[in-house]
Amino acid sequence: MKHLFFILFTLLSLNSMAQLNTKEKALINSGNEITPFRVLKVTDKEDSLFLRTPCVDFDLNRDKKEIALLIARLKVTMAEESGVGIAAPQVGIGRNLFLFMRIDIPEHPVVAAINPKIVNRPEETVCFERDGCLSIPGISGNSVRYPWVDVEYTNEEGQLVRERLQGYSRQTDFTGVIFQHEFDHLQGVLFIDKLCPELP
Repeated sequence: MKHLFFILFTLLSLNSMAQLNTKEKALINSGNEITPFRVLKVTDKEDSLFLRTPCVDFDLNRDKKEIALLIARLKVTMAEESGVGIAAPQVGIGRNLFLFMRIDIPEHPVVAAINPKIVNRPEETVCFERDGCLSIPGISGNSVRYPWVDVEYTNEEGQLVRERLQGYSRQTDFTGVIFQHEFDHLQGVLFIDKLCPELP
């Protein structure tokens, strides 16, 4: 019986972590390190369907060259779009990777999170003001977020990072909210799905 559970666990792991396919590699390699991607928009039917599709993990033992190029191009795209974060599915790559701005660490302003996880969070939530998204241009709204999250991810240097991210105020620090927003993209969730209920 234990042997059967091990086989099932292995099959599920393989299903959620696979080598990049030909289409993904072609998209990543369609430009160099300074070439921005086209950002998918909800106003396009095919884009919108893709943005609603949950992503899968990278196999960190493979595709290292493509991961590095993807991160470089995402940085350029994020800067060009004046964003505070961007997720791989927003450029057509259905993988668990995003960039997020470290407002709390100005000397390391943009960090890549590969195969990220939220491992703990409080029961309470806050209403974050004026959430927005590069894939939903011209629209903002107040979204339900956690005041802090404990996270795990592999960074650009291949190191496993475990930390607590806090901040939900636009006036001071909202690093924790940025991480939550980008993490949602990997689940096929957009901020418009988490709008705060209107007060009576």
